[in-house]
Amino acid sequence: MVVIGKKKYEAGEATQFMTRKQALKKLQLSLNEFRRLCIIKGIYPREPRNRKRAQKGDTRVKILYHKKDIQFLMHEPIIWKLRDYKIFARKVTRAKALRDFKEMRRYLRNHPTIKLDHIVKERYPTFIDALKDLDDCLTLCFLFSTFPSMAHIPRDQSILCRRLTVEFMHAVIAAKALRKVFISIKGYYYQAEIKGQTITWIVPHQFGFEPQKKNEVDFKIMSTFVEFYIIMLGFVNYRLYHSLNLFYPPKFSNTSISDKALVDEQAFVSERINALNVSLVSLNAAAQNEEDEVEIDTFDNETDAEKIAEAKAEYEKVKKLKTLFKGLKFYINREVPREALVFVIRCFGGEVSWDKLLFVGSTFDENDESITHQIVDRPSMEKQYISRYYVQPQWIFDSINARELVPVEKYLMGCTLPPHLSPFSDPRRDQTYIPPEERALMDPEYKMNYDAEEAISDSDEEKEGEDNEVVAADESKEDEEVDANMSEDDDDVDDEIDDDDEEEEVVVQKVKGKKAGKAKVDDPKEQERLAKKQAMKVKGGEIAKEDPWEKSRQERQEYRLREKLVRNKHRKLYKSMMKGREERAKDIWLLRKKRRLHEEADKKKKKEERKAKKSAVKA
Repeated sequence: MVVIGKKKYEAGEATQFMTRKQALKKLQLSLNEFRRLCIIKGIYPREPRNRKRAQKGDTRVKILYHKKDIQFLMHEPIIWKLRDYKIFARKVTRAKALRDFKEMRRYLRNHPTIKLDHIVKERYPTFIDALKDLDDCLTLCFLFSTFPSMAHIPRDQSILCRRLTVEFMHAVIAAKALRKVFISIKGYYYQAEIKGQTITWIVPHQFGFEPQKKNEVDFKIMSTFVEFYIIMLGFVNYRLYHSLNLFYPPKFSNTSISDKALVDEQAFVSERINALNVSLVSLNAAAQNEEDEVEIDTFDNETDAEKIAEAKAEYEKVKKLKTLFKGLKFYINREVPREALVFVIRCFGGEVSWDKLLFVGSTFDENDESITHQIVDRPSMEKQYISRYYVQPQWIFDSINARELVPVEKYLMGCTLPPHLSPFSDPRRDQTYIPPEERALMDPEYKMNYDAEEAISDSDEEKEGEDNEVVAADESKEDEEVDANMSEDDDDVDDEIDDDDEEEEVVVQKVKGKKAGKAKVDDPKEQERLAKKQAMKVKGGEIAKEDPWEKSRQERQEYRLREKLVRNKHRKLYKSMMKGREERAKDIWLLRKKRRLHEEADKKKKKEERKAKKSAVKA
């Protein structure tokens, strides 16, 4: 009996993958349509374990998709809509060629539309799943909200992104969910905690749009992502607003303004909402005002009591952080970015306003005496009020990251600001450079030492080179004191020498007496007994001195022996780990060197400035 086996590449990994060309042929779609469908459905190429086997012996690198993913796409109703688009485009082109404009307008009025609601429900079955995947969605929507109308980005899409992002910011303000803020060259980094999920996104700086070349950025693919993210963010905003007892879409009470004064009420409402300085109407005001008190469960058989204590401490810190700016009133100058500061201040319970001629939504004027802080970003101002602090914008962000109101002395108008530290660095991670300022925030003892060192260095710099005559006088006095001490020391040394001579004489006499006693014993047995007795005496132990060089050599040798025990299949991974560790250590060394050079240059500059001031005063 002859057993016929399967041929090569007819089973296993070779049948589980297919190339992009094969997928296009199977789905009968163009490349652009296939890309759009994969982005919307969340299907991406996969990396096989053995590429040569998956490509049936071909060694070239190809884009591979899993067979089950392509079969999953075949049952998607959007494919029929994409085919309807082809038919629609063919009909419009034919009517335009025949100059039948009436028929062409009828086709354009009834163009097919794609609905993505069912895909959002399919990809995110629960609300928590959508919150977990919200980081990229928010970042891209905030980016598109700043774009003007372009070839592949319709103006309606940018306007909708702007509306949805503002609605999300209102939800974060109402929930007081913001936790961390950081300003970088890319934009503003925000981190919020909603329903136990940590969400981090970036908001770009408000600069003028600079057109990009087509080969640098593919806006069409980005627009396809935004097409899905818009629907997703709309659902998330709806659920958030209803969980916070707020109307959706957001509304506010404009009873103070008469209807006659409004030219376009809808535009006025949208501008007030965009200002982020208005409280939204809630479905149940009583329920909104009552804050839910969270109780941490404690069990009798709980073994890890430290984790419970840490959770309680963290909860108390977050509770205090939510009302960080409560009772404070801020006024923003016109040169300061308004939206970021309004969003941050209102998230932590503060009141904020600006010049009413600058933008709508201001609640109080600059001459209000109850203002506690005025945020300025200029070296000086002509008119100032004694009842308020004039601080720079960084004070707001550093206070949030420190979870307390930091002292305003270093952030006053015209002062040189301290470094703005990122709150997203993980101090538990090994081999990371931690600046002294960040370490001072984490460790109170280090902070005390760091402040003391700074004070000493400042005092030394101030005292340096001030009173040369006083220094010379002190040096002469010191020389006289040294001479006097040297004479006293000589007398003490002579006394000690006399004492040592007396002790030596006593010791010599004792030794002579012992020798005389030994000489009297002539019996060999007695001598043997005395020798054995002498050998049986307990001797004092000697401290063995450890050679540090020998110890380090032995440790290195043991480390090399342990390295040889690494298996061959793990050796490449181990080498890459060691190389990464060396690179991180080198980066830390370079950062420390940069910091040292910067501090030395700063000290030198301050010293030169002091000298210049002194010379000017003398002149």
